Amino acid sequence: MKLRSRKKRVNTPQSRETNGSLKFIICIFLVISTLAVYWQVKDHEFINYDDNRYITENGHVQAGLTGESIVWAFTTSYASNWHPMTWLSHMLDYELYGDRPKGHLLTNVLLHITNALLLFMVLFRLTGAIWQSAFVAVLFALHPLNVGSVAWAAERKNVLSTLFWLLTMGAYISYVNKPSIKKYGWVALFLALGLMSKPMLVTLPFVLLLLDYWPLRRWNIKNTNGSIEQTTNSVPLSRLILEKIPLLLLVIGSITTTLIVQKMGGAVKSFDVFPLKERFINASVSYLSYLQKMVWPINLSVFYPHPEGALPVWKGVLCGMVLVGITILAVKWIRKAPYFAVGWFWYLGTLVPVIGIVQVGAQAMADRYAYVPLIGIFIILAWGISDLLEKWDLRKKALPIAAGVVIPVLMVAAWVQAGHWKNTITIFKHAVSVTENQYPSFSTAHNNLGYALELKGDIGAAITHYKTAIKINPNYANTYNNLGAALAQQGSLKEAINYFQEALRFNPDLILARKNLERAIREYGQAGESK
Repeated sequence: MKLRSRKKRVNTPQSRETNGSLKFIICIFLVISTLAVYWQVKDHEFINYDDNRYITENGHVQAGLTGESIVWAFTTSYASNWHPMTWLSHMLDYELYGDRPKGHLLTNVLLHITNALLLFMVLFRLTGAIWQSAFVAVLFALHPLNVGSVAWAAERKNVLSTLFWLLTMGAYISYVNKPSIKKYGWVALFLALGLMSKPMLVTLPFVLLLLDYWPLRRWNIKNTNGSIEQTTNSVPLSRLILEKIPLLLLVIGSITTTLIVQKMGGAVKSFDVFPLKERFINASVSYLSYLQKMVWPINLSVFYPHPEGALPVWKGVLCGMVLVGITILAVKWIRKAPYFAVGWFWYLGTLVPVIGIVQVGAQAMADRYAYVPLIGIFIILAWGISDLLEKWDLRKKALPIAAGVVIPVLMVAAWVQAGHWKNTITIFKHAVSVTENQYPSFSTAHNNLGYALELKGDIGAAITHYKTAIKINPNYANTYNNLGAALAQQGSLKEAINYFQEALRFNPDLILARKNLERAIREYGQAGESK
């Protein structure tokens, strides 16, 4: 058996001091640049789209950290999720800031900055490559696609779960360097806390296995001549998989719990609503759409309506072929460019829970779903660019110039995108302007915009958007109810009664519509008697 070990980096006191200074400067830059983009959220409002369910209309959260509310956090399936750590986080915020959105949103910003710093430090510990690690962290911190995860209070679950994701990775590095039950316990604990923040972490054991290949190089790898390439800490793949079993048990528990609570809440769509063929077509297209938005982040929206069968089969097949082609290249180049395979499978794998094979909600995709998966693509870019330019004489000049162009562009784009999240009206006006009205689920954007305008007293504009929503999707009971309520405010009781009746025709269990109908009939009768 031929043994080969990885070259060790020379770690002199001078190099440690230089790296320490560089790390400090990079961390300061990450903090300042991210604050420059997101400081504006201190003047933003809550969004009447999940923020009401998570904060502004949630009595348990508004009660703060009481014994009763803590028990509720661990036992509830409210909002079709089981994420007690997220509920506790919102409760703590309400203890500190009350109903003022400033504190809730700045906490999200603080968590996002912490995630960027952790990502930089974790990648540096894994690879020793300071500039590539910094590049990934900067892209993560400043990319416009991540704005929704930060500037939306209800997306606390995303930034909080990612914090535990990165802490799990950090604990795993410590475990690999010097294995012990205690260190493994920290890995399991952080994973469990992350799963209790958002079940997106179900793919994390898979990512740890990827990291075992590169850069940790723990796999026993066969060379082309049949010999085994080993490093000082390499072990058989079967043992690495066995090592992840306790983590996989946590994941199985989280998946089971999530499926149960989402079915109880009616969030999981049946195959009658979204056939399997449509799900695969949408998934294939969405994988490439995320990459497109990463490269050219324009027309970003709070909501992307599901096409519901409108996507042509050829488009799904073509996108699937592109995905398969890239995957083949990743496997082919796995020895000379292991970062490419690891980054690509990171991207593919971590999107699986939210790519729509198990369809939850009416969206085709969501910017917030890319928060963790795009780290894999950022890794490919960072190490790939470095490899491509390695033999170029002007490399040292070209990289700073490129960074000097890309970083300000990202900051401006993210700052503009964050501005759209100022309030419910601005975010849904933007959604209406950048997303086509051709899919029935897009009626959600017009319905929510109409409701926001109604709350601001602009009843006429609200009615216009409600009617547009009904035109796009004539089967949405909530919009009929909202339209009826707006017409009732204008005194058009007879017309309002018709819309309340339509709401109940589509959803007989809509209690609010039934109450509104009874009130409107009573007031209409009284108005008739007074004539």
